[in-house]
Amino acid sequence: MKQLLLFLLVFYCTEATAQSLDYRILKSVNHIDSRFVHQSSDILSNTTTYISFGIPAGMGLYSLISKDKELFLDAVYVGSTLCEVAVISYGLKHMTRRERPYNTYNNIICRDEVQSSSFPSGHTSAAFSVATALSITYPKWYVIAPSFLWAGGVGFARMYEGVHYPTDILCGAVLGAGSAWLNYKLNQWLIRKYEPKKWF
Repeated sequence: MKQLLLFLLVFYCTEATAQSLDYRILKSVNHIDSRFVHQSSDILSNTTTYISFGIPAGMGLYSLISKDKELFLDAVYVGSTLCEVAVISYGLKHMTRRERPYNTYNNIICRDEVQSSSFPSGHTSAAFSVATALSITYPKWYVIAPSFLWAGGVGFARMYEGVHYPTDILCGAVLGAGSAWLNYKLNQWLIRKYEPKKWF
């Protein structure tokens, strides 16, 4: 009985500390007073969906025009990773139903009112899934650096807009990157197993 009470006490204290840290980080980001941060965050949030879906769509379209089988497979990989992480993210949102920060705390400024739940960040998971998939497919610094700079910027923007906690962003990033890596391994196995000879 004593061990159970001690465990519950430690768990409660740890959870309270983590929640307090989550809020403090969010508040410091959300209250940044900068015109540049405001404008860039707005752009990053608004273009996330277009960029995330536009990249694999553009790759796929160009591969069909140029009859490039390798590029077609890359487009399928990036696109399928994005679709998978979107399904997982929205499934988790439906299960957790975490309130948005601006709904929980009066001093959090809301810059993008949304109705879905907070955990995890769908924008961040999408951005990191595409960034990781592109970095795995094209492991060059000029692909990796801008991809992850953009994905990190998306996560920062969602906190600045007051719609996500840091833990929402962290989980979204891990979910996106992890899905891209697992999907890459799965695609490698499928290609080795079936060895498609002709796609066009």
